[in-house]
Amino acid sequence: MLIGSDYRVDIEVHANLSKPAQSDKLNETVDYVHLNKIVLEEMAVRSNLLEHVAKRIINRIFLELSTVDKAQVEVSKINPPIGGDVENVTVILKVERPK
Repeated sequence: MLIGSDYRVDIEVHANLSKPAQSDKLNETVDYVHLNKIVLEEMAVRSNLLEHVAKRIINRIFLELSTVDKAQVEVSKINPPIGGDVENVTVILKVERPK
């Protein structure tokens, strides 16, 4: 994304958490530190479209976090320069892991 703009990224992931709920082992669950790393790295890549960034984030979630079955990524540009008093614009992508 272009430097100087503010963005917000919200992620929702779905996974079967019954095993880590019993075991208390980080390697059996969805690591939110890993999710944050993916977002930071993908947001650092210059892009023209919010849609493109959201799709890259989802692709990496499925590639790197095998426990995730579904992911929803919302990427918002805060105070976009589109004229008028607009707080933000948001793109939402929701994808299920390919079978």
